[in-house]
Amino acid sequence: MRSAIVLVGGAARRAGGREKYFFTFQGKTFIDRLIDTLQEAVDEIVVVARDPGQCERFCHLGDIRCIADIRRGLGPIGGLHAGAQAVHGEYVFVAACDMPCISPAVVRLLFDAIGDYDAAIPCWNADMLEPLHAVYRTSALLSYLEEHDSLSLRTMIRSINTRYVSVEKIREIDPDLMTFTNINKLEDLKMIDPSAEHGQDDACGSGQGTP
Repeated sequence: MRSAIVLVGGAARRAGGREKYFFTFQGKTFIDRLIDTLQEAVDEIVVVARDPGQCERFCHLGDIRCIADIRRGLGPIGGLHAGAQAVHGEYVFVAACDMPCISPAVVRLLFDAIGDYDAAIPCWNADMLEPLHAVYRTSALLSYLEEHDSLSLRTMIRSINTRYVSVEKIREIDPDLMTFTNINKLEDLKMIDPSAEHGQDDACGSGQGTP
């Protein structure tokens, strides 16, 4: 069984307090696009919010479960902790909610790439990684997150048996690497499509990973 976690619990400071998962692209909100995409590649999706109140924002997703952070205020690490405890799959794809162009083919490639490793992480180079567009072995996440000192995703990745998947390999199925498009604020959307001001966003641009 393949699972997915979508992290939505950020405070949206760079988005001016607006909820990025409700930005629109090609007539759909980011969260709706993510769910539709992931349903092509996984058997189960869990949305992880910062608290029960935020979970109520996703009641329109029907059968998709939304759970709240167990350990509050820890950022993505807290979301991973809650999500890893909630999913049923041996492997889980983790996505940030501000990536509206994720490719199901790339998600499947990462699942296929993990093999005996604990994680399959896309990498641009040694310093630029995509930890929130990656596949993890659920048991490895649970083991690490049970007791850890750092809130850094990079520290976590280096503490488990990670396979780094070059973006050049991913480029074979996603030539423009659109899957890594990352929108931090509405202005980013307007730069690639001026119609975003009216909520009709029709283009994505390539982004890069976490240094």
